[in-house]
Amino acid sequence: MTSIAATAPPERASGGPRPRGRLRALRGPAICGAATGALQAASPLAFWWLEPRTVYALGLVLIAAVYIGFSVADGRWKVIAIESSVAGIFVVVAAVSVTGSAWLLVLGLAGHGLKDLWQHRTHFVRNTRWWPPFCATVDWVAAGILTGALLMGVSFHG
Repeated sequence: MTSIAATAPPERASGGPRPRGRLRALRGPAICGAATGALQAASPLAFWWLEPRTVYALGLVLIAAVYIGFSVADGRWKVIAIESSVAGIFVVVAAVSVTGSAWLLVLGLAGHGLKDLWQHRTHFVRNTRWWPPFCATVDWVAAGILTGALLMGVSFHG
């Protein structure tokens, strides 16, 4: 005969999920994010008539704008204003990168990944539990691939 105490999982003092379960919950968004990040890095192939840096800049604007949609769904005016302002910063970085240094694209993607990490930790925008780890992985994988390409001398001009 076994007692309930012997078979029940140990409780944590904080009452929150166990770290192992939390990591397991991040596995799916991270795997999907890595695959999407690789597709993001290859996206200029789908738009062959545009310069690669233009395609990457459009992608940066798109991923930054997603949080505007989440903030509207959240419904709080403060969140909408802040997320729109932050997206505006990424739009400026993307626009400057079209004629400026391609390293700005890497900076924008990596910076957006940090913003995603902050969102994951603070839950500033409600109901985005799975999105920040997914999007941070997309951003960092794409930034890593672009960094490697730039270091190997790949030109981002058509």
